[in-house]
Amino acid sequence: MAALVERGVTAPIVVRTQPLGGGALTTAALDGSVPSHWYAQRPGDPRAWAARIEEVRRQAPADWLGALWPAIAADGPAAERLRNAAARGVVVTTGQQPGLFGGPMYAWSKAIGVLALADAIEKATDIPVAPLFWAATDDTDFAEASTTWVAARGGAVALSAVPAAEPGTVLAGARLGDLSSEFERLAAAAGSAPYTEALDAVRAAYAVHESRRSPVTAGHAYVALLRRILAPLGVAVIDASHAAVRTSAMPVLVRALERADVVATALTERSREISAHGYTPQVSDVAGLSLVFEWSGLGDQAPDGTGGAASDGEPPAGARKTRIPLKRAADAATRAPGATLSGNVLLRPVVERSILPTIAYLGGPGEIAYFAQTSAVAGALGLPAPLAVPRWSCSLLEPAIAALMERHGITEHALRDAHGPEGRLARAALPAAIRDALAALRAAVDIGIDDVAAADPAGLVSGAAIEGARVHLRHRVAHLERRYLAAAKHAAAAVMTDVATVRGALRPNGMPQERVLNFIPFLARGGPALVESMRVEAARHAIALVGGGSSAIR
Repeated sequence: MAALVERGVTAPIVVRTQPLGGGALTTAALDGSVPSHWYAQRPGDPRAWAARIEEVRRQAPADWLGALWPAIAADGPAAERLRNAAARGVVVTTGQQPGLFGGPMYAWSKAIGVLALADAIEKATDIPVAPLFWAATDDTDFAEASTTWVAARGGAVALSAVPAAEPGTVLAGARLGDLSSEFERLAAAAGSAPYTEALDAVRAAYAVHESRRSPVTAGHAYVALLRRILAPLGVAVIDASHAAVRTSAMPVLVRALERADVVATALTERSREISAHGYTPQVSDVAGLSLVFEWSGLGDQAPDGTGGAASDGEPPAGARKTRIPLKRAADAATRAPGATLSGNVLLRPVVERSILPTIAYLGGPGEIAYFAQTSAVAGALGLPAPLAVPRWSCSLLEPAIAALMERHGITEHALRDAHGPEGRLARAALPAAIRDALAALRAAVDIGIDDVAAADPAGLVSGAAIEGARVHLRHRVAHLERRYLAAAKHAAAAVMTDVATVRGALRPNGMPQERVLNFIPFLARGGPALVESMRVEAARHAIALVGGGSSAIR
């Protein structure tokens, strides 16, 4: 990619809105064909959105922004929008667990999408709406958070942080080692990028090439990077592992422990109901466990973040969490004031809806699916069910990649075949005489076997044996053809590299680009113009959600 960019391809990156995708449950939720009690109803027009805003504001904590401000610490346009929302408005949210160097594209398209949705609702209702990104730094999946992928010449390349954190370590406490070499590879993937601020933001957030007294963690670096890039756009970032969030969430978490058996029963029944309708529950039931985690490794830090090494409210490096068993839930509830707790994926949206005036959560396919279970959790706790709306999804087509596709006649549909374009181009590289000869050989095998069978009406040799010879000879011809194709591929190595480059840019690892590739190289090459193009496309999606038309989730 870098080499292609350096050859002077400077046309804008093309932003294309893509279908959200997802499994059967997500598809049914989006077309409104699931039972109505599985999902909160999405408002269908501006008047209905205004009514929902009023309802949510009545239910929200009076000083939610003051209570959570240490975990948000916004500045610039992001802070201004939050203060306006606190005065007489609401928030719309989205979120993602940390990813190395900001993680895959879809975390950023979520952020652009939630900004567009906030703008659309605010314009439609004339009520302040602030976009807020929930950075799930209390997640523990270090394996996913520590690796990111970049497009390069010859295919996608993985960048990874080592050493790995201990299992169960929250990402806010998961130390990152020296990332200098991985950062250099990230910068190389960006090429001679004109928007150096993108790489500068990564360098600062991950303390690359800097001596530091305290270790940078996966969660803290992620939050720092998001804030530096998103705050000027008006998107605030809340750090889910911060003590201010944990303190505000405590009443809901205690209630979840006190009613753990009721919640478990409700989830079991909802899972049974989902299965009875022919769908698979997104989150599997785990028998004997509550939806609440208890933290350890905080030293002498209190639940409110005071004391200990991380007196600023951030959990210290090495902090871990384990899920509380049902049999210990009641006891854990009584000890809650002296503990540090957080909720699992099904409880988190209920917590968020309780501590923030959230009128909608912008979710991906998996999130849309598990909100069918989250509503059961909310009902069991006697709390409002959060509303999920489908996020905006996109892909980015860079001019260098478009040029390669045109040169070799590669379509995006063909890339879904693991070897489709490669095989076609290899066949095209074979001399016409060899292709014709192989085709004649295949035909001769069938003709010859047919002649043998016709010449043996008495059945001296069984029909099965004759057909077996046909299969064997076809196999030998196919093997010979593969040898020729392999030789052609080797001879056309540059062409195959071009195909691999296109595949790595658009279908890395056989998956949609948005779910794999790191966004920073795109941002470094595209700069503010790319962000503006993304906002334009996301706005179309947001306006459709707000203005009526077909309901996304009824």
